[in-house]
Amino acid sequence: MIPRNRPVINERDIAKQAGMPVNTWRRQVAPGLREHVPALFDSRIRIYDRAQVQAHLDGRPLPDLPTTPHPDDLLDDQEAADLLGVTPGTVRAYATQGYLPAGTTVYGVRLWTRRSIQTRLDAPSRQGQGGGRPAGTSGPTKAHPYEGDPRLALAAEALKSAPDLPRTRLAQALADEHSGSTRTWERLLAQASR
Repeated sequence: MIPRNRPVINERDIAKQAGMPVNTWRRQVAPGLREHVPALFDSRIRIYDRAQVQAHLDGRPLPDLPTTPHPDDLLDDQEAADLLGVTPGTVRAYATQGYLPAGTTVYGVRLWTRRSIQTRLDAPSRQGQGGGRPAGTSGPTKAHPYEGDPRLALAAEALKSAPDLPRTRLAQALADEHSGSTRTWERLLAQASR
C-alpha cells in the first residue's frame, strides 16, 4: 500500500540520484537498503517510501508510515483482492470490464484507491460503477425474434402435415420451398411447436 500523499521511489531512481549505474548500486548499496527499509509491495518491483529511503541514506531513523486506512491510499491487485475476497486476477478483470476504475500505474505496478475498492465492495453483486438498474424495477421485455413473422404459420402447418418427419429434414424442405436458411426454419419450427 502507498499511504495517501506519500511520494515513492524505486531502486533505479535511487541509483540515479546516487550517481551510480543501477547494477553497481544493486550490488553495493541495495542489500543494506533492503535490510532496513521495507518495500511497500510484495512484488518483484520494489517501490519504497521516499522519506524512509532518504532517512536511511542520511543515517537517520526511519519515519513511521501511517497505519490508519485512508480512502486515498493506493492498493495493488493483491491488497485489493484481499479486501474484495477475490483473486488478484479477478481484480484486474474487474478493471478491464468496468467493475472497477482502470487504476493508475506507478513504476509498473497497477494501483487502485481504497475508496474505489470499497465502492466495489459496497455495490450489490453483478453491478458496475453505475449501480445498475434499481432494485424492484424491470426494463422492457424483449419480444421473441420471430414474433409476428408470417413464416410461423407455414412452420406450424408443416408440423401438422408431417409430424413424424425429423425437424432437420422438414426445415430443409421449407428452406427449399420458401427460401431462407435451414437454421432459420429450424428456429421457426421450434417456435411454432410451443
